[in-house]
Amino acid sequence: MNAVEHILLQVFLAGFGLILFPYAVRYTADESGKPVLFRNSYNTILAVCCILSILLCHLFQSGYRDGLIFDLGALPLLIGILYGRLRTGIIIAAAALLIHGIFRYQLDFSQLLLQTGVILYPFIFWAAGCFKRSGVQRKLRIFNLFVLVFCVLDVLFSTFSGWNTIPDTPHKPVFSLVYVIAGLAAGSLLLLHIETTHDHIRDREQARIMSRKYELERDKFRQFLDNVPLHVLTLDTRLEIVLINEVMLQFFRKSSPFLSFKDVVGEGIENFIAPNLVKRFRERIEMALDGQASQESVHSGPYIFYSHISPIRDTYKEEIVGVLVISQDMTEIEMLRSELGNVERLSLVGQMAASITHEIRNPMAVVRGFLQLMREKSPGSLDHYYRIVMEELDRANSIISDFLSLAQNRIVEKEEHHLHDIIYELTPLLWADANLRGQSIELKLDEDLPKLNLNPKEMKQLILNLSRNAMEAMDDKGVLTLKTASSGEQVLFEVHDTGPGIPKNKLDKLFEPFFTTKSTGTGLGLALCLSIVERHNGTITVDSEEGKGTAFRVAFRMERPMLRS
Repeated sequence: MNAVEHILLQVFLAGFGLILFPYAVRYTADESGKPVLFRNSYNTILAVCCILSILLCHLFQSGYRDGLIFDLGALPLLIGILYGRLRTGIIIAAAALLIHGIFRYQLDFSQLLLQTGVILYPFIFWAAGCFKRSGVQRKLRIFNLFVLVFCVLDVLFSTFSGWNTIPDTPHKPVFSLVYVIAGLAAGSLLLLHIETTHDHIRDREQARIMSRKYELERDKFRQFLDNVPLHVLTLDTRLEIVLINEVMLQFFRKSSPFLSFKDVVGEGIENFIAPNLVKRFRERIEMALDGQASQESVHSGPYIFYSHISPIRDTYKEEIVGVLVISQDMTEIEMLRSELGNVERLSLVGQMAASITHEIRNPMAVVRGFLQLMREKSPGSLDHYYRIVMEELDRANSIISDFLSLAQNRIVEKEEHHLHDIIYELTPLLWADANLRGQSIELKLDEDLPKLNLNPKEMKQLILNLSRNAMEAMDDKGVLTLKTASSGEQVLFEVHDTGPGIPKNKLDKLFEPFFTTKSTGTGLGLALCLSIVERHNGTITVDSEEGKGTAFRVAFRMERPMLRS
């Protein structure tokens, strides 16, 4: 084997382990695809590959017949120290010295020191920090400088070592120069190979990071779409569904309950819209594909939607690639608008009716006054007729008074009062009514009941109306129960009777004006009670069972005191 073959063999052996390095890195990436460059095992693989190359270089190291020693084990040694961590470099350097010692045990200390180049190790470790922070060009300069020094040391060792007894020949300088050039070339190629490997690893890591960020942003966008209270979908140019949010899918499920995302995506939009809307929808889609957005109210069965259709543009190619469809369910809003219009009209009618009834009271008062005068001057046989007419006038006046109280939307002045004080003020009056009817009253009042912001006059009217309704509903020996309690942030007031109860088909109409179950009732008492409760930010409910009685429950919300700054 000639000198060139020896040199080429050393070049191959020096790079053998490092050529395997990128493949080892690839097959030792973790499950998420994260390369080991960014994990501790990277340095382990680097150390193994470098030590393998150093070992192979020494195994096949030979002295050429011209007295030259070819050993390029310095190349993987330099790669390991310069690219690895400090600990990795120390392990590789120690392994290289051990291998030198094993294969060159016959050398004395000075010869071993010269051939191993151990005097350069501190400088290599010192340069490693600067090397890692440098660009490729500067790395090449630093690396080739050390390669040159190692190759020169090999040549000097071959020339001056007493171990080499072969005399110098004319070919020795030429082969020495070829060896140095081959070392520099092989070192440059190995360094570029490692840099390329690092670039690939970094590219893979960046791609993995970008992919993870894309998946995260996609999930965020998906969650955003699914939680937006709008119907959203996108179509491609063939009118096939590309993306749909949960709200739109739920709407489609009203006609097909078992639809899933897979069933919808890729299908034509015309398969999911009402047949009477297909023509107009296609026209608007074509407008969007031509670059024109449109907004329109759409009626689909009992539903009313406000829809917006606009083009989706590819900003790089400057072309339209799809259509965005956004719609909002306006059914409830339209119903509220309609109800608001009715309320406004009813309010106007109520104001007119209140004005009219107020004006009617004046002539009625005059009529009743003259009837009283006429009654005094008329014979006693006509008293019966006068009494009937005056009772009916009083009844009409009572209806007008209740109606005016109900129609007035006045601001109530409230003060802090205890509900029990108002009940105690009314107790004598209620007991008097109960005694006349042969009934009894029970009071179950909570001693720890807090004070409330109330209007005493309206509270008296509420308690009297509910109590008298209860007493009128009971026969003799009936029991009226007034009960108070506190529950959380509410104060409860209950009026319970032992009457015949209210049929279920009439419970929903109890608070409607002019609805009554009594032959002589006006139908305004409970409507007035509801109005009073609402002005006090409360609620009123009815619980009735036929044959067992009825309970009216009023819940007042306790107002929290304002915090002083």
